[in-house]
Amino acid sequence: MSGARPILIVDDDQTLRHMLVEQLQVDGEFKAVEAGSVEEAWVALKMPDSRFDAIILDVTLPDGDGRDFCVELRRAGIRMPIIMLTGSDNEEDIVRGLDAGANDYVAKPFRIAELLARLRAQLRIFENSEDAVFTVGPYTFRPSAKLLVETARNRRIRLTEKEAAILKFLYRAGTRPVPRQVLLNEVWGYNAAVTTHTLETHIYRLRQKIEPDPSNATLLITEGGGYRLDPEGGVVKV
Repeated sequence: MSGARPILIVDDDQTLRHMLVEQLQVDGEFKAVEAGSVEEAWVALKMPDSRFDAIILDVTLPDGDGRDFCVELRRAGIRMPIIMLTGSDNEEDIVRGLDAGANDYVAKPFRIAELLARLRAQLRIFENSEDAVFTVGPYTFRPSAKLLVETARNRRIRLTEKEAAILKFLYRAGTRPVPRQVLLNEVWGYNAAVTTHTLETHIYRLRQKIEPDPSNATLLITEGGGYRLDPEGGVVKV
C-alpha cells in the first residue's frame, strides 16, 4: 500500500473520471478509485479493508441522484469529506447539495487546480474534526482523542498532544520522509529553545508505545535525516 491518500471518484462521465484520476495521481499525493454509478460506489466502499479519505461525487448518475446518495452515505455513518460536482451553479442546486451533507459544491466546467485546492482544504478541516479516523499500521488513529486502537489485540494507546501531532503530520506526508527540523517546526513551532533532541526523545517514547519491537522500528522509520510512517509496519502478515 502506498502513502498516497485514497480518493473515490463517482461520476458516469468516463472521460472526466480518467482526467481526474490522472491529475489526482500526478504527484503521488492521491490514489484515485473510480466508480461510474451509485452501485459501483457502494461496491468500492464495502470492499474488505476499504478506506477513502474523501469522495468526489457527481450529482447526475445513471442509477440515482448524487444528492440522495450523499444523504445515504451520511446516514450510514460515513463522515469523510464529500465534494459534489454539478452542471448547474444556481443557488438552489448548491443549497440542495450542501443540505444533503456535502462539504463543498463545484460547478462544471471547473479548473482542476481549484478542485484540488478545495479537496486539500476539506481534508485539512476533516483532520482536525472529531470525526477524523486514520489507519496507521495495525492501529485506528483518532487524532482529536489522541488515541490509537489496535482492534486485533483489544488494545488502546493514549498519546500525548505532541505524540498525536507527530503521527498526524507524518500520516499527511504519506511515505515521504519528513526532515527532523521540518517536523520540529510543525509540531513545536519556530521555538529556538526546542532542539531536535526534544523531537528525538518524543520519537523514542512514541516507539515504545506503538512498535512491537522498539529497538527494530517497522512502523515509525528513521530515514533521510528524518522520519516517515510505513503503512504496512507493525501489521502481522498471515
